[in-house]
Amino acid sequence: MDSTRVTEHPTSFDRPSTGADPTDPRGALLHTPVPPDSSGSALPVQGRGGETPPGTDPAGTFEHAQPGAEQAAEADAHRPRPVAEGVPAQPDGGQAGAAQPADVRPDAVPSAGTASGDMASKGVTSGDVASGDVVPGDAVPDGGRQDGAAPRRGAEPDRRTGQLTAPGQPTPMRRDGDRLRFVGAATRRIARGMDLDEIVMGLCRATVPTFADAILVYLREPLPVGDERPTGPLVLRLRRTDRIPAERDTEGGFTPAVQPEPSELETLGAELCEVRPGSALAEVLRGVRPVFTDTRSARAALPELLGEEQDLALPDGRRAILAPLRGRRRVIGAALFLRGPERVAFEADDLLVAAQLATHSALGIDKAVLYGREAYIADELQRTMLPENLPRCTGVRLASRYLPAAETARVGGDWYDAIPLPGSRVALVVGDVMGHSMTSAAIMGQLRTTAQTLAGLDLPPQEVLHHLDEQAQRLGTDRMATCLYAVYDPVSHRITVANAGHPPPVLLHLGGHAEVLRVPAGAPIGVGGVDFEAVELDAPAGATLLLYTDGLVESRLRDVWTGIEQLRERLAATAQLTGPDHPPPLEALCDEVLDMLGPGDRDDDIALLAARFDGIAPSDVSYWFLEPEDAAPGKARRLARRALARWGMEDLTDAVELLVSEVVTNAVRYASKPVTLRLLRTDVLRCEVGDDVPQLPRLRQARATDEGGRGLYLVNRLARRWGATRLSTGKVVWFELNRG
Repeated sequence: MDSTRVTEHPTSFDRPSTGADPTDPRGALLHTPVPPDSSGSALPVQGRGGETPPGTDPAGTFEHAQPGAEQAAEADAHRPRPVAEGVPAQPDGGQAGAAQPADVRPDAVPSAGTASGDMASKGVTSGDVASGDVVPGDAVPDGGRQDGAAPRRGAEPDRRTGQLTAPGQPTPMRRDGDRLRFVGAATRRIARGMDLDEIVMGLCRATVPTFADAILVYLREPLPVGDERPTGPLVLRLRRTDRIPAERDTEGGFTPAVQPEPSELETLGAELCEVRPGSALAEVLRGVRPVFTDTRSARAALPELLGEEQDLALPDGRRAILAPLRGRRRVIGAALFLRGPERVAFEADDLLVAAQLATHSALGIDKAVLYGREAYIADELQRTMLPENLPRCTGVRLASRYLPAAETARVGGDWYDAIPLPGSRVALVVGDVMGHSMTSAAIMGQLRTTAQTLAGLDLPPQEVLHHLDEQAQRLGTDRMATCLYAVYDPVSHRITVANAGHPPPVLLHLGGHAEVLRVPAGAPIGVGGVDFEAVELDAPAGATLLLYTDGLVESRLRDVWTGIEQLRERLAATAQLTGPDHPPPLEALCDEVLDMLGPGDRDDDIALLAARFDGIAPSDVSYWFLEPEDAAPGKARRLARRALARWGMEDLTDAVELLVSEVVTNAVRYASKPVTLRLLRTDVLRCEVGDDVPQLPRLRQARATDEGGRGLYLVNRLARRWGATRLSTGKVVWFELNRG
């Protein structure tokens, strides 16, 4: 027999704890061992609040009750002591805690090693025996009760009623303890859910089969968000229904003693129901508190919830509880807990359990809906801040990736962009605003819009960064960001790069060699008073330029330069797989780069932009300067005809001559410097005419009496696309035609 005994003490003196099941180790008592006196009698038991039970010395205390107790108390000073508790009255009105001389007789106490001697060695006093706490396996003297009747072996009196309870039968207080443990486990399981489905599933898994044989969860359709006032009628939709599974869940408390077979509970549950104002279901939901379905109001409400025919399948008696689910401001649904006929019916205390489950679930659902709305807003904000689709630019192919810092932080300050520029050029931009919050995303959106506007003016990269720095200072003194701005020219196969405190780009050559470009570091945007510098580098055909944010290369496990070196090695290793003459596909290359991130490498959001330089061959470019004179349109038609003949595109000659003549005529009329004419042969035929006049042409409908104004109308009707871009030195008007 174990010498250590365990007990549970009440947290309030107003409600004494009940007796424990003798067969349950949880009901054993913990007592501080006290050496018995020479006569074999144990120490008296104190009553509530220090009262001295009858038959004891009023002046006696625990330390001075008998000789030799001082040494025992000093040695036992650090042992836990039971909390003093009141002693309930016995059924015959006697004092249970009174230690009668007949309870433990000196001649009835055997020597050490016997049952009663074991009781004394374990600290079980005569007061313990008199109060009805029976030690399993020990003999109880006949004088254990005042009426002289010996209790049955193994029986236990209920401290609230004084009646004996058969071994193995749970007492009412023990069932209350099981309910508390079940509610605690169930609420923890419900609280683990983050979204709506997880919370509803947590409620169902915690309830079935521990508390009920089946559960039906109805939620409002649609669910209101926050302070929104729902419009339209109240409609409940069956969100989830669970029955007893094949393997019972024993995680959260007690389980049903009998495993019911599939019964009429399997057929319950209507998919959709409308709650009519003033109906019985509306009144039950308005009452908020769970109710048994055998009540008049609930019995009238069930046909509306389940349907007329399915209501008849409910088991009789208190085997169903209808619990409204109320959020912060309104009812958002209902839960129906069911028990089959083979199981014990619900009790009155089970309504409190259902109320706790419904309250925690409703509040969790309310917060999950709010969280879902916030996540949706964050996703939409981030999606609109970043380009939805990358443009198709001449001479370059593009691919991109964006990863948020975490699922809980879906927005951030990282961005990328690709902006077409005049002359078939393209601006490649990547930036990073400090932080990954909604504020960072808002600042990022403003800086990205500013960068697009500045790029449309065809400013040099260093001037773009200078104006971005001024814009960041206007937004606030603490608005800091890094940015890298590069302009690629497919005709000259050159790239111009300006940097503002951003990690340098990596260029992967066609042969598999990867190098980190040497660009000026620069100061971050928002510092103010800093000059930015641009460098011009070669961009050979077949090479791949990789722009990225520091979240890709920097983390708690490595510094930024170590990450850049790992990125360079990863690019080189990936290029070796496709051979020296074939660059790796862009999309697969982006995926390979992101695969270098380890489990602990995601500290920040990541923006990635990859550009494959195809370029335009010199043989596919024709370029001329035309003096601003009346003969310029005719000369432009002859030059265009010769270029088309050289390229074998004679079928486009008539359309090109007409459109070139109209655009060059417009340019010559107002230009004061030579006009440029350039033809580019790619997947389309592109014509560009530049002059030194900043005013952009405007399409208008010419009147019948007008002598001009029809040139752009013809361009708009015959060209595949056309446009005009203002430059720092003037403008460029361009149009494109499909190649045959």
